[in-house]
Amino acid sequence: MASKLHQLRSKAVQASDFVAKHGCAYYKELMEKNKQYIVQPPTIEKCQELSKQLFYTRIASIPGRYESFCKELDGVKHIWRNRNELKVEDAGIAAIFGLELYAWFCVGEIAGRGFTFTGYYV
Repeated sequence: MASKLHQLRSKAVQASDFVAKHGCAYYKELMEKNKQYIVQPPTIEKCQELSKQLFYTRIASIPGRYESFCKELDGVKHIWRNRNELKVEDAGIAAIFGLELYAWFCVGEIAGRGFTFTGYYV
């Protein structure tokens, strides 16, 4: 156990040294590559303005997303009304998709509990 802790500590020191040596150059390269996305002057007020623009742009996109949701819902209703004509292959694909959704839900629950299978830490 102590040797693993020592290995982990030495890896952390190596990573810290690497960032200390190359972090500034990486930052400069990243900023140079993406300078078209940087708003001048980069002030707090400008950041707050961009935050408000993003928020209200997302609010403005709600009607379009609602319309898409209604179209999808109409498609599901149509399939449900014509379920007698549903093929076995389509039902199988839907069942597998549902199982995949459930599996991802379970993975999220396990991750949310801190990667324990038995429950939350109390």
